Amino acid sequence: MSGHSKWSTIKHGKAVTDARRGQLFTKLAKEIIIASKVGGGDPEMNFRLRIAVQRAKDNNMPAANIDRAIKKGTGNSDESDQMIECTYEGYGPGGVGILLNALTDNKNRTVSDVRSTFTKMGGNLAQSGAVSWQFEQKGVISVTEEKDSLEEITLISIDAGADDVENIDESTLNIYSELSEIEPIINRLKEIDVKINSTEIDMIATNTIYLDDKSALQTLRLLDRLEELEDVQKVFSNADFSDDIFDKYGQGSN
Repeated sequence: MSGHSKWSTIKHGKAVTDARRGQLFTKLAKEIIIASKVGGGDPEMNFRLRIAVQRAKDNNMPAANIDRAIKKGTGNSDESDQMIECTYEGYGPGGVGILLNALTDNKNRTVSDVRSTFTKMGGNLAQSGAVSWQFEQKGVISVTEEKDSLEEITLISIDAGADDVENIDESTLNIYSELSEIEPIINRLKEIDVKINSTEIDMIATNTIYLDDKSALQTLRLLDRLEELEDVQKVFSNADFSDDIFDKYGQGSN
């Protein structure tokens, strides 16, 4: 889990420019729209919507934007919504498996953008089922605490239902669980005043591929370019990256 998880954590921790924040808000709104469209507009009765709204709040999305997205998804808005969910699969440098989720109102545009990005960045788009079998859906709770508290938090999380807990850095843990265990774990962490950075529903690789430096840097570029696409919501891979690669990439090798 470590390589891709650390890429995600570092990416979410980067300073957000106004342009990137606008793009992030658009993607957050899309997730709220589709969640409310599928499961209704009450977060208390719709787990996916509850997670989407919390993620939006964690990223300081204005309440008015959240409410507008819910209304659009439930049809209580003058704005029409024709979005559908799509999943695309492909391979990156070194044979890395890549899985991405998209929300789009134009599948032809989206698949064209995805295929073009794979091709330009040294990968290729694959058929449905080629990669997805290597991933499983998990809840991912990211927390930050003092280093001395991490072992205790790990034990408490496992006792509360976590499948695995991973040290991302000296103060950050990623807690993995079945979707049904997310809220019990969060409630237990809140009882002991643990700072929760984010809660996500992600696709986690069951096995990872370790890459040489050249392939690793190429893969990081590809993952970032895919996630920058307008219709792409999330990108997952089974790549395992070394800390040195993240340092090189963060210093401008991208």
